Amino acid sequence: QVQLVESGGGLVQAGGSLRLSCAASGLPFSTYAMGWFRQAAGKEREFAAAISWNGGSLYYADSVKGRFTISIDNAKNTVYLQMDTLKPEDTAVYYCAARRGIVARSSGPYGYWGQGTQVTVSS
Repeated sequence: QVQLVESGGGLVQAGGSLRLSCAASGLPFSTYAMGWFRQAAGKEREFAAAISWNGGSLYYADSVKGRFTISIDNAKNTVYLQMDTLKPEDTAVYYCAARRGIVARSSGPYGYWGQGTQVTVSS
């Protein structure tokens, strides 16, 4: 079975930083992509960032570009999202996801999802 477990969420003030982690286990493939998505109250889930298994391809949503950094540690099967200069509008539940093959910037291609971790940014 596949498990994706997010951690690192919490409450921070505007301008602060958080580092999210997603530990993956049981993925039935070695060539894959992992992404971070977020869903704020009353809004649809949206793409934040994605990375290939070897870290060679990285993509960011315009809303987080320059502030968030995605990275991957293959030895630990863990993907990270470093979130800097946080804004109140970043408040959301953050989910990590995995799929076989190349990176994608929409939620549809991702077949495996974590439980989510809450990020709250106060003004």
